[in-house]
Amino acid sequence: MASQRVFQLGLRRAAAPGFRIQPAGRIVQRRFAATQSASHSQAQEILAKQRINRPVSPHLLIYKPQITWYLSVLNRITGLTLSGALYVFGIAYLAAPALGWHLETQSMVAAVAAWPLAVKLGLKSFFALPFFFHSYNGLRHLSWDVGMGFKNAQVIKTGWTVVGLTVATSLYYVFLG
Repeated sequence: MASQRVFQLGLRRAAAPGFRIQPAGRIVQRRFAATQSASHSQAQEILAKQRINRPVSPHLLIYKPQITWYLSVLNRITGLTLSGALYVFGIAYLAAPALGWHLETQSMVAAVAAWPLAVKLGLKSFFALPFFFHSYNGLRHLSWDVGMGFKNAQVIKTGWTVVGLTVATSLYYVFLG
């Protein structure tokens, strides 16, 4: 074993003069770099030239869109929509007594009862679609957290299942609930 180690160290010494062996047997790499001082403007010019030669990260539009992309974006949007609505209503509910607003249950029920049917259905849809989608997609993510459903076919199948369940339960809730 020791002879192999000596042979390897000898090869490294011969192959790369930039490596130096420390007394403890460790190899330390030395980099030979030419340095010179440059003014701030010269440094900025060098940096600008280097930036021109850097590869550009590909934009998402060059890739073929997939259902996982759309569902990921929708999951974030629905989460923000639901939590934002909850925060706005919560703050308004807490500030209502100080501002003289009437957000008690009785006054809210009376106000909603006076709305046209189209407004009621629109508001129910506005909250039903994000709620059910975020819930079903959250269950899908929980299954991924335990290591289930990572194959491409399963991911696509569960994605379309989430979409179908969202539409079905939202329509049921909006028109029959």
